[in-house]
Amino acid sequence: MATVTFFHAHPDDEAIATGGTMASLAAAGHRVILVTATGGELGEVPDGFLSPGETLGARRAAELAEAAVILGAARQLFLGYHDSGMEGEDSNSRDDVFATADLDEAAERLAGILDEESSDVLVAYDEHGGYGHPDHVRVHDVGMAAAERAGTPVVYMATMDRDFMVALRRTAAEAGADYVPDDELEGADTMGEPAARITTEIDVSPWLDVKRAAMRAHASQISEESFFLQMPDDVFANVWGQEWYIRVRPEPAGLGDGVREPGLVIGVDGALAGGAAHMEPAR
Repeated sequence: MATVTFFHAHPDDEAIATGGTMASLAAAGHRVILVTATGGELGEVPDGFLSPGETLGARRAAELAEAAVILGAARQLFLGYHDSGMEGEDSNSRDDVFATADLDEAAERLAGILDEESSDVLVAYDEHGGYGHPDHVRVHDVGMAAAERAGTPVVYMATMDRDFMVALRRTAAEAGADYVPDDELEGADTMGEPAARITTEIDVSPWLDVKRAAMRAHASQISEESFFLQMPDDVFANVWGQEWYIRVRPEPAGLGDGVREPGLVIGVDGALAGGAAHMEPAR
């Protein structure tokens, strides 16, 4: 069995981007570790949502703890940095936020966890963090540096299949789907990575109920009225029934350009960390 560490930027990112993969790994008996860089202190929250004296950071920590249990994480911990806020906000340049954190120091913190857990796999983000959020970009930078320090043998970048998402959102818009707000369609052509770059696509459809429950646990950020939870079951399955990755290490020879592996590789022999049986990529 493998130990797989998922490194995310904020509470709720784990459920949205990799929740199905995490649940599938845990169900297969692997040790799933969740490390979150920040407390998500600068997220938006509806007026009156928090209890008197309650901070958003405290609420999001409680939500993350619940989501981690739902997803089957064996251990959940924070890297200890403050939320940097959305791209372009003044908070991006504060000296106490993750976006401005010293790279060596942050990588050493994460590498320490990877060493302590003898992690076989690290999952971070693609080079632009999926959509350019400064904390997500920093997750990539810190994750890659930490994997080098710790000698983690298998490294993946969580991402989105840009071509798939653009087509799906365009279809939804043309169909007049009122559960997909117009602003959710903005920037779709720059999110994630082109389909040709994807090396790994995991079918998480058996764990969609778990993934949705983990999303729901993050009630301060994902309300019952949000488009995430308002989607009909069939649409939710189309949107969230697969999760995408780019393998960094070992070298993904023969993958990409439409050829994808169905699980997270944990060794050069091609053994899978997920529950799916190993399949040699078509040539």
